[in-house]
Amino acid sequence: FYMLGAYFAYSIATKIGFWPALILAPLLVAVAGALVERFGLRTVHKYGHVAELLFTFGLAYLIEEGVKLVWGLAAVPYRIPAELDGPLFTVFTSSFPKYRAFMMLVSLAMLVTIYLVLTRTRIGLVIQAALTHPEMVEALGHNVPRVFMLVFGGGAALAGLAGVIGGNAFVTEPSMAAAVGSIVFVVAVVGGMGSLVGAFIASILIGLLQTFAVTIDASLAGLFASLGISVTSETPFYSLWRLTVAQVAPVLPYLLLVVMLIFRPRGLMGTRES
Repeated sequence: FYMLGAYFAYSIATKIGFWPALILAPLLVAVAGALVERFGLRTVHKYGHVAELLFTFGLAYLIEEGVKLVWGLAAVPYRIPAELDGPLFTVFTSSFPKYRAFMMLVSLAMLVTIYLVLTRTRIGLVIQAALTHPEMVEALGHNVPRVFMLVFGGGAALAGLAGVIGGNAFVTEPSMAAAVGSIVFVVAVVGGMGSLVGAFIASILIGLLQTFAVTIDASLAGLFASLGISVTSETPFYSLWRLTVAQVAPVLPYLLLVVMLIFRPRGLMGTRES
């Protein structure tokens, strides 16, 4: 759905501009998500979570192949709008892009909106209750399947909105979803499944971890040398000891994921299931 948001936005932006695409593309993705839940996930739900997982994996491949058929294998020229292009401000010799600030504002607005809807509105309370006590919510007169369809459609819309603002900042091409999917999974698990605050903290933590790691040139060989232990080319696993923190920076989020699953499987802000 992230990828669909980017491609829908590209197609709409080429016709009527970026700002209408910012609204229309997530709505189209929301409709697609609601249809997937209604005619796909709801059907396989009775077979358990494994069936749902396999269905979503298969759907992801199907969407990717469909994108290749419609838009081609190459990246599409989805550009940042002219009014958001260029630096917002400059500190010393480093400039901060306008579009990066726009992405941060939209992301923050998404987070705050979801939090307020889930905790301050009636529909949010119904959603939370339906997740844990669907039979009771059904007995109170609410249409639980429709609630789940709307929730899935809303989640698809948010993923589509992320694709709208991220597709032109990075690259809009058929494998773009796979590029961000793994790190999104890490954020969700480290933060705690179902916790918005945990997801926010985990995203900041992982972002800082990767940002500062690429600037560190230290290695285990250097640490051993400071302790008086000589590491030479004849030392077993010599190449491993010579690896710097900057070189392994892309792996650090996944190492954090493994550590979190070992010592705190529910994540930073997740709750233990009863």
